[in-house]
Amino acid sequence: MKNQSAARQRSPFTKAMLAIVGIALFLGFMALGTWQVKRLIWKTQLIERVDLRVHSTPVAAPDQSQWSQINAANYEYLPVQAQGIWLDKQSVLAKALTEAGAGFWLLTPLQRADGSQILVNRGFTPEKLRSTWLKQISEAGPSTEVVTVTGLLRMSETGGGFLRENDAANGLWFSRDVAAIAQAQGLSQAAPYFIDLGVPASNPAHVKASDNNSASNDTLRPGMTVIQFSNSHLVYAFTWYGLAAMVLGAFWLVRKHEKAAKNS
Repeated sequence: MKNQSAARQRSPFTKAMLAIVGIALFLGFMALGTWQVKRLIWKTQLIERVDLRVHSTPVAAPDQSQWSQINAANYEYLPVQAQGIWLDKQSVLAKALTEAGAGFWLLTPLQRADGSQILVNRGFTPEKLRSTWLKQISEAGPSTEVVTVTGLLRMSETGGGFLRENDAANGLWFSRDVAAIAQAQGLSQAAPYFIDLGVPASNPAHVKASDNNSASNDTLRPGMTVIQFSNSHLVYAFTWYGLAAMVLGAFWLVRKHEKAAKNS
């Protein structure tokens, strides 16, 4: 009797609304699942492209005529080479959390012959050496030696991260924001990317800091680029498709319940 009463209480309008909501949920979940499948295909192809790219022969770092064309899809993790003179006094330390622990990246501008600059991540240094490196930077003199650097092209990072903001005035950097660092350090022609020193095929184990300072007992470690892409799209696709199947299951149960109520 209760089942019959419940069935009778459902008006045609209520049934129509339930059907509309059910159809909308089913189509929505199916669309989200299909979108995740497309993202999975895109992400898989991206990972394959980057894997091929990162092991390719280094090419000349893009010059000013190419800067407007640079994007992550076609240039991120591309092995490049650049020549220039270190602007040591305009170096900055950017906060880093690596497999070696917490510390900083040492970012130094490389002044090229055409007058442009490229920020180069010369490697990781532990937190305890921050004051030592800051002293070195403040006391650094002009360099005339032309050097060649080889590394991976990286896109600029924006902001400072969760609940953290870059503080240029106090030299506190939580991200490798090229534009912000260039403005703070007076780099008028900075490239819109930076270079992570070292490439997977030929990374040195480490590069010694200057032998004339206390940092020489530790290492400045380049080549610590983590090439990693999150790829959970398959899990998300199964989740959305699973929810769509649950909607169908709920619809089937409601129909079964109503039929049983009518026949009892």
